[in-house]
Amino acid sequence: MTVHRPGLPQDLPPAETLWARWALLAAVDATTEDEERPSGYRTGYWIDRTGLHWEDSGCTWWVMSRLGEGRFVLYGEDESSKVKWHTPPIDMLAGGPDWLPQEELRDRIEGYELGCVYWYEDGVWGRAPYPEDLGDDGLDCGLSRFIERDEALGELASYVDGTAGGPDADSLLADAEAHRLDVPVLLERLRPESPDDKPLDLPAVARALALAGLAGRSATG
Repeated sequence: MTVHRPGLPQDLPPAETLWARWALLAAVDATTEDEERPSGYRTGYWIDRTGLHWEDSGCTWWVMSRLGEGRFVLYGEDESSKVKWHTPPIDMLAGGPDWLPQEELRDRIEGYELGCVYWYEDGVWGRAPYPEDLGDDGLDCGLSRFIERDEALGELASYVDGTAGGPDADSLLADAEAHRLDVPVLLERLRPESPDDKPLDLPAVARALALAGLAGRSATG
């Protein structure tokens, strides 16, 4: 799918789908050691009780949180965003619902840390209106790996053992997107090591999947 620059709400897949792709990639790389590490000292993808995170320790950081039934907020920054430097200033929360985490977002806006904010309710994404001369809000460069299913699938496939029988990466991703993932089956299909040669921590993977709410069955069956 095309992601415009700046992004449009319709560029994003349904929030439940975006959540599932992001959460699955965060889960397969989860470790017990990282679970105990404060968020401010983590990089890569992860999930905790505040939501999903993506931090590359340089150019991009993002958070996606569930804030009630059918409600999500997505916010962060890629270095390609021109929002916080725009003149006149853009109110990134204009038109936003009252359930947004206002204090968190306002603090980041005041600290020039935020590139854009999107919110989701009643099956529809929204964001503040942008001026016509805004070149980019960072959505494409920052989140294309989760927005574009092929990108998420390619990354997941690098964790899945394609030589053994059972569901392939595409089927596993589809089950996650439907929030009916069979956790024991996924764990059996994973390679012993991640693409960067770290041993996978299967108990941590299972805990991350449970926290994300993707499992159709428990990790113990």
